[in-house]
Amino acid sequence: MDAYALHLAMAALVGASFVAVSAYYMHRKTLTQLLDFARALERKRDRERGAGDEEADYGQQVVKKGAQRRGGPVYRRKAAYYKRGGGSASLPEMALVGAEVDGEAEGDVEELAGPMMNGQFFAPGAGAGEGMLIPPGLPRLHTVHEGNKQPTRATPTKRSGHFIKPTSPKSPVASASAFESLEGSDEEDSLAIDAKLDTSYLHANGNFGPDSNSLFQNMPTDITANAEAKPLSSSIIRSHSVSGDLHGVQPDPVAADILRKEPEQERFARLKISPTETPSVDEAEVYKILQNCLELRKSYIFREKVEPWEKEVITDPSTPKPNAEPFAYVEEQKTDHIFEMVDGVVHVYPNKDSKERLFPVADATTFFTDLHHILRVTAAGNIRTLCHQRLVLLEQKFNLHLMLNADKEFLAQKSAPHRDFYNVRKVDTHVHHSACMNQKHLLRFIKSKLRKEPDEVVIFRDGTYLTLKEVFESLDLSGYDLNVDLLDVHADKSTFHRFDKFNLKYNPCGQSRLREIFLKQDNLIQGRFLGELTKQVFSDLAASKYQMAEYRISIYGRKQSEWDQLASWIVNNDLYSENVVWLIQIPRLYNVYKEMGIVTSFQNILDNIFLPLFEVTVNPDSHPQLHVFLKQVVGLDLVDDESKPERRPTKHMPTPAQWTNVFNPAFSYYVYYCYANLYTLNKLRESKGMTTIKFRPHSGEAGDIDHLAATFLVAHNIAHGINLRKSPVLQYLYYLAQIGLAMSPLSNNSLFLDYHRNPFPMFFLRGLNVSLSTDDPLQIHLTKEPLVEEYSIAASVWKLSSCDLCEIARNSVYQSGFSHALKSHWIGKMYYKRGPDGNDIHRTNVPHIRVEFRYTIWREEMQIVYLGKANICEEIDN
Repeated sequence: MDAYALHLAMAALVGASFVAVSAYYMHRKTLTQLLDFARALERKRDRERGAGDEEADYGQQVVKKGAQRRGGPVYRRKAAYYKRGGGSASLPEMALVGAEVDGEAEGDVEELAGPMMNGQFFAPGAGAGEGMLIPPGLPRLHTVHEGNKQPTRATPTKRSGHFIKPTSPKSPVASASAFESLEGSDEEDSLAIDAKLDTSYLHANGNFGPDSNSLFQNMPTDITANAEAKPLSSSIIRSHSVSGDLHGVQPDPVAADILRKEPEQERFARLKISPTETPSVDEAEVYKILQNCLELRKSYIFREKVEPWEKEVITDPSTPKPNAEPFAYVEEQKTDHIFEMVDGVVHVYPNKDSKERLFPVADATTFFTDLHHILRVTAAGNIRTLCHQRLVLLEQKFNLHLMLNADKEFLAQKSAPHRDFYNVRKVDTHVHHSACMNQKHLLRFIKSKLRKEPDEVVIFRDGTYLTLKEVFESLDLSGYDLNVDLLDVHADKSTFHRFDKFNLKYNPCGQSRLREIFLKQDNLIQGRFLGELTKQVFSDLAASKYQMAEYRISIYGRKQSEWDQLASWIVNNDLYSENVVWLIQIPRLYNVYKEMGIVTSFQNILDNIFLPLFEVTVNPDSHPQLHVFLKQVVGLDLVDDESKPERRPTKHMPTPAQWTNVFNPAFSYYVYYCYANLYTLNKLRESKGMTTIKFRPHSGEAGDIDHLAATFLVAHNIAHGINLRKSPVLQYLYYLAQIGLAMSPLSNNSLFLDYHRNPFPMFFLRGLNVSLSTDDPLQIHLTKEPLVEEYSIAASVWKLSSCDLCEIARNSVYQSGFSHALKSHWIGKMYYKRGPDGNDIHRTNVPHIRVEFRYTIWREEMQIVYLGKANICEEIDN
């Protein structure tokens, strides 16, 4: 080793030794000073124990005299500690935090800090002027009592106040460390002292006192009937206990407390506008117009005379038993009802000798007159302005609610054992059956059939019967060649604003013959492949357990036998699942059928759609399979491209028999005649004790707002509704009526509206009755669980919380057509009651806080619109 390296090593050794020796002596000196200081404190505390009592009495007399000079109350300082400057900028500088206020308090309380004179603080136990000053730069000393004991508690008659450190869902409690760093913190410290939260400083505009007008109303405090203060450990905001171990991190007791105790749902900040809003004369006129619109809807909508929860009282809390024989036909007696089609609407009479119409419904002229009234209301400037203001206010109220109560909602959800987003019931309220599977599933099924059944005769084309293998050979394809890209059923950029191209995506590999073979039930093999594929989808739903679907399947109206063909396909393939119900969708394709010569007038389509339904209702023996199938049908839908231009209907439109031209009727024309016939059918079926069918059309996906105005009058729920963003009046009316919106943001993103512009998050904030649905998983989604994919993307893009997702899932169950027994099991046996009385957090995972907020705000809006005279039913509109 050379001399240079040796010199460097020696220099490093000498330097390290010098640093080590210096650090040792500095540490020893610091410890000596600290020990001397501690001994001095102990000596002074022992020597001045008696002198401290005298000084306390003297200090009390001084405070009493000062208060008497100011004419104020007498305060006694007890159990206070020093809070350093540089605290919260939103609160005044406080020298004493947690000071008890009581002029007649008795008993001694151990002091946590010494007296203050001329802005300087003394050590505990040291008298003023004894020279034991605490330097201003020294951090506050956290006193740890022996045996982890708390300071002496106040008597039951005392009232104490302290500031609690704000908590968040991510960190609901304070740090357990005894030496908590105070540098750079603007938050108030937590006290582990049993006391009541003093909220007097929370009043708005800085006005203190109970008579001040407050922006929000505090819930009942921790004080019991005999004025005893409950410990904070029982409240949602809990503090850590301080351990004698100054360096060990103690276990967080919050999770254990949440699992041990019921959540205190009443403990949250309620919004309260004070003083009460008084509408002006102009606003009162607008509210009366809105009242009229809501009453118009009530006059049209079909409601059952006896609600389902009144027909069937659920006493067994266990899971409803599945129907062992869902397609068993029980013979029912034929009735004497006579029906006939008159001007596009079926009229029902008691018997052939009677001319008294049993179930009258509003005629077409009345409907179109009321529709034009709604459209005039939506166009009025003053009404638009007021409705927009109310909607913005609703949105801001919800934002304020989240700022005040989001952490409490989060903790309330934690308290619900077993439940989370994944195991609450979610219903896909809008999905088309022919696209209910994902593209990978369809690809595997096609390959499987091509491998196992290549010689199955599947189609008749060009005068020849073709086997499945021959079909693929004619397309120059083999099973090995097939992949998802070649299947080409997924929507892409080319489908945006091109509904025609989107419909072509239903053709696998771009071939209509493959669609006929695999995705149609009316084909040469009687829809066997589609039936097997549907059973596999049912199996996936059953495996997920908590996901349900309402599949829409088409009746075109080209011939009356379509109903029997569909019912026989359902029954023969045994297509039944406890997770699935059916809706019938009617494509608005009159112009296509007219050009093809299938129909001569619009009346033909109405006859083909509705007459078989009246026949099977009057005489179930005439269509036994259809009678059984209709027990699983819960809704009627209207589908097609809404963006096509159309003429607004007038008050006096041609009757369906007179509509013989090649142009397609307007959307509202379809809506009225489907509604009127369905209303009459439901009245007839209800009178015979049969299930009813709700009107739930597509509306507001594109096109004019006329569509939304028409469905506001007659529809129970609608699919899409994104065009409500264009009309504040209709949006406010849909909110007041709580009409369900089955929205599909990913579907809209492929067709009409970019995802980031979708109004779903705005509708949700404002309190509209919204749910998420998939629409077309085959064209849009990529995973095996398309509904969870829809929720997942919405949560990620719009930052929805777990509470938000569970609320949307709960809405989907309400909007669905599943039975009363299943809804009772899924979301609570009292689900039909409004507000928190109808919520069961152990089933929905939605906190009562959220449900009560939604109900309270909606009820207030209804009272405002009805000028304080709203008659609100305690049960939901079924």
